[in-house]
Amino acid sequence: MNWRRYLFHFYLDASIHVALSVFALIEITCIFFGLSRDNHISYLVFFGTIACYNFVKYGVEAKKYFLVSNTYHKNIQVVSFIAGGFALYHSFFVSYEAWIGLAVLSVLTSLYAVPLLPNAKNLRSLGGLKIFIVAIVWAGTTVVLPVVAADRVLDWDVSIELVQRFLMVLILMLPFEIRDLDYDDPELRTLPQRFGYLKTKIFGAAGAVVFFFLTFMKDYLTNFEVFGKSLAFLGLAVLMLVTRRNQSQFFSSFWVEAIPIFWWACILVLDVFLGP
Repeated sequence: MNWRRYLFHFYLDASIHVALSVFALIEITCIFFGLSRDNHISYLVFFGTIACYNFVKYGVEAKKYFLVSNTYHKNIQVVSFIAGGFALYHSFFVSYEAWIGLAVLSVLTSLYAVPLLPNAKNLRSLGGLKIFIVAIVWAGTTVVLPVVAADRVLDWDVSIELVQRFLMVLILMLPFEIRDLDYDDPELRTLPQRFGYLKTKIFGAAGAVVFFFLTFMKDYLTNFEVFGKSLAFLGLAVLMLVTRRNQSQFFSSFWVEAIPIFWWACILVLDVFLGP
């Protein structure tokens, strides 16, 4: 494997790509609500996502996570610990209110990976709940945290944005569920396992429509946000159209997770011309 291919795989496997997507969604929230961005929250979430995602992906047992023999995974482990250190540093600068939100989201994330009791199942293994838990955590992290950090009230418009973000993340996870349809344990009862491949795509497309029309339920709405949400709707609709059971190697792990990053880039361009 040449060094460029190695770096690309490492970028994906070390969860840097997904962390950048979460960071992008926080930036979008700040732009839509005109918030003064709290750098410490943004960087805490970015680095914390790397550490947490790698913890979930590469073993929740201490032996698996700390005692690593493979060089490639040792490098990921080093990045995870460094990211965790940066996250810890930025955590000292966030407000008390933000800490409460972080604590709730951290508990959900922990229960997703680690059972509450020794003989109990984690939330990840409970039938049909996996993507909903992830969507709740992403929505809370990328909407509630930046709003709270900016000392803004959690009003009606923030609630609508929270529901929209939940739907968006839910839809973004469906290609992963479809990709893993032939490999997931039947006990997981994922949406494609319960309803089939085609109905799952229809569910995602319907979710994209609901996502878009929720925009018009906001009390304060600008043309800038309508255009921005239109772009997101088109991206989600096209995603559901092109998703297949037999996906290319990087369809879900790179292109799907890149949608929030591309959306952020488009929002930045729109902001120049239509921003308040």
